[in-house]
Amino acid sequence: MLSFEMNDRKKIGLGLTGFGIFFSFLGVVFFFDKGLLAMGNILFVSGVSLTIGLKSTMQFFMKRSNFKGTISFGIGFLILMVGWPILGMIIEAYGFIVLFSGFWPTLSVFIQKVPVLGWLVQLPFIRSLFDRNRGKRMPV
Repeated sequence: MLSFEMNDRKKIGLGLTGFGIFFSFLGVVFFFDKGLLAMGNILFVSGVSLTIGLKSTMQFFMKRSNFKGTISFGIGFLILMVGWPILGMIIEAYGFIVLFSGFWPTLSVFIQKVPVLGWLVQLPFIRSLFDRNRGKRMPV
């Protein structure tokens, strides 16, 4: 059985991923600042690569079922670099949703187990959204 061992490379990767999300958030807060958004994207992708490994990253992004998301994410990043950050972020967000849509059921189960968030998702309206994905959990 494989265990998730936390070595220094994975710790650095998780840190880079977190900083990537933080810089992307700052880029959106500061009215779609092109520099912060680009830095956030680069840090996020490099963090994911360090966390799961270069080979697994390439396999994930080059899977036939993920081509639409990979191409959308890449085109959105290029549009962002050209100078149209709002359009680039819209296309990147679509690519991100397509790429990571298989992980949403796993994330919903995780959120239900977090103390404060678990209480919030027990509200009837939100619970109906989470119950739709309960049986579709994918292994991580």
